[in-house]
Amino acid sequence: MKTSIARVARHTGRRITQPSATTIRHQTTSSSPLPPPHQTTTSPLPPPPAQPSSSSTLPPPPSAAQPSLPLPSGPSSPSVNPSEISHFNALASTWWDPHGSSRALHLMNPHRHDFIRSCLSSTSTPPPSTLRYLDVGCGGGIFAESAARLPTASSVTAIDPSSTILSIAKAHAARDPSLIGTGKLEYRNATIESLDKSEEGKFDVVTCFEVVEHVDDPAAFLDHCGRFVKPGGWLVLSTIARTWMSWFTTNLVAEDILGIVPKGTHDWRKYINEEEMRKHFSKRREWDSPRVMGVVYVPGVGWKEVPGSEKVGNYFFAVRKKPE
Repeated sequence: MKTSIARVARHTGRRITQPSATTIRHQTTSSSPLPPPHQTTTSPLPPPPAQPSSSSTLPPPPSAAQPSLPLPSGPSSPSVNPSEISHFNALASTWWDPHGSSRALHLMNPHRHDFIRSCLSSTSTPPPSTLRYLDVGCGGGIFAESAARLPTASSVTAIDPSSTILSIAKAHAARDPSLIGTGKLEYRNATIESLDKSEEGKFDVVTCFEVVEHVDDPAAFLDHCGRFVKPGGWLVLSTIARTWMSWFTTNLVAEDILGIVPKGTHDWRKYINEEEMRKHFSKRREWDSPRVMGVVYVPGVGWKEVPGSEKVGNYFFAVRKKPE
């Protein structure tokens, strides 16, 4: 790996700082269920920093970590970070370009559906013939639209705190004759915390794809999402493990060297290891054992399922709420 980094440095003329062995050892042995609530910074890409120490229970978001930027149009909540919203607002116009900055999301979408199908078919009790979906942090609607086209979907409620991105999602859906007038797809400018309590426990599948690594308090965010899953339903998400390899591929290579992902998209310190995710849900009695699928991006090919890769990079994670 040192040879690879040295080669990158020679070709780019950059001085690249590697994370120390102490840093990586600290990251991979952390006992915290999930990373503590994090205040983002605007500094240039650093090497992986040491994770702040934390207790076995997750602390509340620190009061000193109030955002310095005003929240762009849309509701505020403890899980919304203004700088994250601003970053994705800037990418809104290219959201539906399959060869643009969201290319990786377009290529990931079939695997989202494959993973959900594997979850639904994994139980002895067959799933309902029609399903209600809640897509949290839907962005431009790549997954929400595709879910609404499924014959097994009775409805898809897609929420996002950015009205700018939602305008792109709504405009794109309005051009699809198969969705016009069906009432199956509803976009809302909302956060998970702002949804009405009357909708808790009403959805068969609640999804949050590539979202949890962008919120400031992942534990509280996931707990809020879980409230809207009906007994016997699924909470399905995808995120990235916080490892040396994920820093190298997503921050250094994808953003800083190759530029295939816009700079500032990922904050390595907010990635969540699969073991941390397991520990979080194991402490909540309403959930069954999780299902996990690791995926690896192969340039020129796309995403491929690779067993065991959930320990080092991108992965899907799902838990089923125990039936009553």
